[in-house]
Amino acid sequence: MDYPVLDYQGSFLEEDSTLIRFALEKNKKAKGSGEITQLLTSLCTAVKIISCVVRKAGIIQLYGIAQPTNTMNEHVKKLDVFSNELIINTLRSSFATCVLVSKENTSAIIIEPEKRGKYVVCFDPLDGISNTDCLGPIGSIFAIYRRTSTGEPSQDDALQPGRNIVSSGYALYGSATVIVIATDSGVNCFMLDPDIGEFILVNKNIQIRSRGNIYSINEGYTKDYEPAVLEYLHEKKFPQDNTAPYTARYVGSMVADVHRTLVYGGIFLYLANEMCPHGELRLIYECNPMAFIIERAGGLATTGKESVLDIVPTEIHQKIPLILGSPEDVKEFLKIYKKHAEK
Repeated sequence: MDYPVLDYQGSFLEEDSTLIRFALEKNKKAKGSGEITQLLTSLCTAVKIISCVVRKAGIIQLYGIAQPTNTMNEHVKKLDVFSNELIINTLRSSFATCVLVSKENTSAIIIEPEKRGKYVVCFDPLDGISNTDCLGPIGSIFAIYRRTSTGEPSQDDALQPGRNIVSSGYALYGSATVIVIATDSGVNCFMLDPDIGEFILVNKNIQIRSRGNIYSINEGYTKDYEPAVLEYLHEKKFPQDNTAPYTARYVGSMVADVHRTLVYGGIFLYLANEMCPHGELRLIYECNPMAFIIERAGGLATTGKESVLDIVPTEIHQKIPLILGSPEDVKEFLKIYKKHAEK
């Protein structure tokens, strides 16, 4: 069998063909100080290492639980601890950050004065960790804000609405490792080529479809959902206009489910229920980064009552319900949600 020969000769002539070149070009156009490039370079390094370790986790004994619970009373696995410490250390060494907020840390991390920069980074080091033992896809999520306060940095610097995000993104460790990054100018996807150790631009200026045919929700909680949610799901399964029903897809890793929604269109729902009346996903390092990406790609992200990016956080581990995806799908859900709210 003849295998295709990988030829980067043409693509490497482009200015933004790799993630680092992309960051350098954006910084040049913005006439920045270079700190954002340093920050993204550090995140790339961390993602490359996590990608390598995830693929060897079973061999090097990194499966299993490291400690009983984290800030959300969830079991903390060895890969959680490794990824969290790695990202913290690489960001601290970037000399571009002043405050870090991680899902795995109770309080914000204030960077020492001699290593401080002007950016605040909020992140989930390893989303979907329960999938690791069965080799399911997992990911890392981050949002970058510019510090707006003066004086000594504090945890309050992270309590900014998502509209203030400078850049957000996620890394997906699946059949390949990709980083999807959103800025004000759009959404771009970079895939890791392990042979050369570079993230190569594979999808430029991504736009989500106006409507998809996939819904993604944990239907195990169906008995606890509001009537509006039940009506929406019923319409997707049993459409009244003789169109094909939607397909249900749910991985259990937010990064994987949102990435599929971005690529194929459709809707992702992680809603409040009787057990979790305020929702289950964290605003500043899960919902805001994803909402920023989806909106920059032409989609919508809402709690059902307000746009996710308009919420002013009150604490760093605040939870909210989340609905995001193709604009027509989200609008259809909101129409049903509003109808029930008016009853």
